Amino acid sequence: MLIVLTISTLLLTVLTLGLALGVFVLARQIGVLHERLAPIGTQPVLSGLQAGQALPQVTARTLADAPVAVGGANAAGRSMLLMFVSADCPVCKRVLPQARVVAREHDLDLVLIGEGDVSALSAMASLTPLEGVPLLVSMELLLLMQIGRLPTMVALDPRGVITARDVASGRREIEALVATLPQARPTLTKESSHVAV
Repeated sequence: MLIVLTISTLLLTVLTLGLALGVFVLARQIGVLHERLAPIGTQPVLSGLQAGQALPQVTARTLADAPVAVGGANAAGRSMLLMFVSADCPVCKRVLPQARVVAREHDLDLVLIGEGDVSALSAMASLTPLEGVPLLVSMELLLLMQIGRLPTMVALDPRGVITARDVASGRREIEALVATLPQARPTLTKESSHVAV
């Protein structure tokens, strides 16, 4: 009988330690997820081009090696929203659909600038629905802007002047950046009313 009590006590001790370890691991994982999903808020921008400065025209390349002009005066007179992303940035993948919606609502050109390995960016582009948004690779843009955290967004007016730049982790931050841009031209034309007699 003593052997049975000893074995059951040891078994309960091992199970209790295992349960305590499991609770610790889950608490740690919940903390990590909480950090990833929390809004980042306004971040200090320490280097690179700042709001009020003009971004010189840079010809960047898409992953398919097609040239795309970024910065400088926009020939079509449209404002642009640059989003700096990385293949290993989970917040970038979560914010991208929100950025597409905001860009569509405000009639902006959304352009993604990838940071990191080109093969990883290609894999990200194949797994993430970009819906016609160009993903560019440009070391020159990365050096000009000196991006520290991702996803950083930069709002450019039609003249190529930076109106705002910040880390954006949600729609509120994206809308705040877009609010600094001059009013976009109306995309809808008024229809004349016709009354049949």
